[in-house]
Amino acid sequence: MSGVISPGSTIGIMGGGQLGRMLSLAAAQLGYRCHIFAPEATSPGGEVSAATTSADFTDLAALSAFAEACDVVTYEFENVPVAPLAAIADKVPLRPSPKALEIAQSRIDEKRFVSDLGGRAAPYGFAETEGDVAAAIAVSGIPAIIKSNRMGYDGKGQARVMPGDDPVARWHEAGGVPAIIEGFVEFDAEFSVILARGPDGDIRFWDSAQNEHVAGILDLSRVPASAAITAQVPAARALAAKVAQALDYVGVLTLEFFATKDGPVFNEMAPRVHNSGHWTIEGAFTSQFENHIRAICGLPLGETALACHSAQMRNLIGEDAHQWPELLGDPANHLHLYGKHRAVPGRKMGHVTRISLEPGASQP
Repeated sequence: MSGVISPGSTIGIMGGGQLGRMLSLAAAQLGYRCHIFAPEATSPGGEVSAATTSADFTDLAALSAFAEACDVVTYEFENVPVAPLAAIADKVPLRPSPKALEIAQSRIDEKRFVSDLGGRAAPYGFAETEGDVAAAIAVSGIPAIIKSNRMGYDGKGQARVMPGDDPVARWHEAGGVPAIIEGFVEFDAEFSVILARGPDGDIRFWDSAQNEHVAGILDLSRVPASAAITAQVPAARALAAKVAQALDYVGVLTLEFFATKDGPVFNEMAPRVHNSGHWTIEGAFTSQFENHIRAICGLPLGETALACHSAQMRNLIGEDAHQWPELLGDPANHLHLYGKHRAVPGRKMGHVTRISLEPGASQP
C-alpha cells in the first residue's frame, strides 16, 4: 500500500466546527491523531483533538508550522482562503485539492463548472453591481432567489424576489455584493449525492437522503428516499462522479439536487463531509467521516450500504438542543451534541438520528 498514511500519523483539519469534531472522532477510532487549525481559541473540533493551533487562516507562519506538524491536511468547511494554502501544499499532502475549494467558494464558478460537465441548473444570472440586477433577473425570471456569490451558507446572504418586489432592493437585502440570481425550480423533493473517492480513483456512494429545509437550514434528512428521488439518483450520481474525476478529488464530496419532472437539477456543491450525511454514523456500514479519513490517508474505502431498514436525522437548532432528556429517553435515538456553549437561534447545536430496523417503525 504505497503512499498510505499509516495509523499513528497526524491529520491536520482546517476549521474547528462540528464537522471537524466528527472527523476527529472517526480518525481517533482508526488510530490517528488530529490537529485542528482554526481562528477560535476553543472549538467543537479542538475539544476532541490531540492538538490545536489558534491563528487566522491567512497567517503564513502559523500555517507553515501547522503543516510541519501534520502528515496530511484536509478541511471541514469550504470557506478557507485558497491562496495561503500554498504554505501547506508545499510541505504535506492537501486533500481534497485547493482547486475544489476555489470552485466551491464562488457560486457562479461552481454553476459554470458543473454545467460544462453536463449538469443542469436553474436559470441564473450574475449581478456584480446594482446595475447588473435587471439583466440577471431577465435571465432568471421572477420569482427568484438572490444568493451572495461568496461566503453564504444556511440561508445567510440570501433574499427572495417575488412578483411586485423591487429586485435592486432585494439585492441590497442579500448584502449588496456580487450575487447569483436563480429562478425558482418546481421540484418534488430535494436530495443529496454523497460520495467518497480515494487517491486511486475508487468511488463509493451512500444512499441519497431526502432533505427538508426550514428557513434555508437543513431540518431533516431521511433514507431511503421517496420513489421520486430514487429514480433520479443514477443520473445525479453520474454527474457527481464526473465532478470528482474532473477535480481528481480525494475525500468526501457532496452535490445537492432538486428532483423535478424533467430529471435532477443541480443546486450546489460542498467539497467536504455534509450535514445531510450525518445519518451515516449509525445508519451505514461506514460513515462519511470514516471514509473521508480512509480516502485522504490512502486506505481502502469502507462499505457504504445501509446498515438498517431506514434512518432519519434531525438537526437540533438553537434551543432544540435542550430537548436532550426526552431524546435520550427513546432508545432508538442516537444523540450528538457538538459542545457549543451558547444556543443561538439558527445555530446548529447537534443532531439526532433515529434508526429503524423494521418497516413501519416510528420516526422522531
